[in-house]
Amino acid sequence: MTDDTVDRESPDNRSEYYAITVKGHLDPCWSEWLEGLAMTYLESGETILSGPIADQAALHGLLMRIRDLNLTLIAVNRGEAK
Repeated sequence: MTDDTVDRESPDNRSEYYAITVKGHLDPCWSEWLEGLAMTYLESGETILSGPIADQAALHGLLMRIRDLNLTLIAVNRGEAK
C-alpha cells in the first residue's frame, strides 16, 4: 500500500459500521430496501440509517438507492456501533 492509497477494509475483514443521515423521516417500509439498516428519527426532521455495510461497493450501491429515492443526503459517517 502506498502513502496515497487508503485501506478501506476493516482490519479483521468484517463489515464496517456506518451512520447515514438524510433529510426527512423515512417510512420504516424502506428499511429492507436500504440493506436492512436501522432507522432513527430525529426531532430535526432527519433520519439516521445505521448498521454494518459489507464493503465500499455496498456503500456506493446504498448511496445510489438514496439518490434514486430523491433524498437529500446530509452526512455519511463511518465508525463503531453505539
